[in-house]
Amino acid sequence: MEGLFLPLLLMLVVAIPLIMGTRKQKRMMAEQQELQNSLAPGDRVMTTSGLYATVVDASDTSTIDLEIAEGVVTTWLRQAVRERINPAVDEEPGADEEGDTTASADATRSEAEDGTTSTGPQVAPPLEHGKK
Repeated sequence: MEGLFLPLLLMLVVAIPLIMGTRKQKRMMAEQQELQNSLAPGDRVMTTSGLYATVVDASDTSTIDLEIAEGVVTTWLRQAVRERINPAVDEEPGADEEGDTTASADATRSEAEDGTTSTGPQVAPPLEHGKK
């Protein structure tokens, strides 16, 4: 009986991390599958190659149409979508519910004329990946 204790203990020490790793991998695969199935037009996503795009058509089961620039729509496999990006909502405290954008557009123009801000292309903020 004593001769079996050490080999059994060694097998447990090796088997437990393998089982836990497999469970974690299955859970992450299920989350990724759920994300890919829940995509809808208008969602902002990032592909596995790091390309930011907006979902245009998600009606097909295996492919998805992404708009990578204004008027440029490309077709990708759903598996290429890595994550959904939640756009930062920048609302001014003084803006009314109807979304008065003329005042903010005028303010942006005057700031650009002063040279205090850049009017270049909009760039998505970098992602902050948390440890899972």
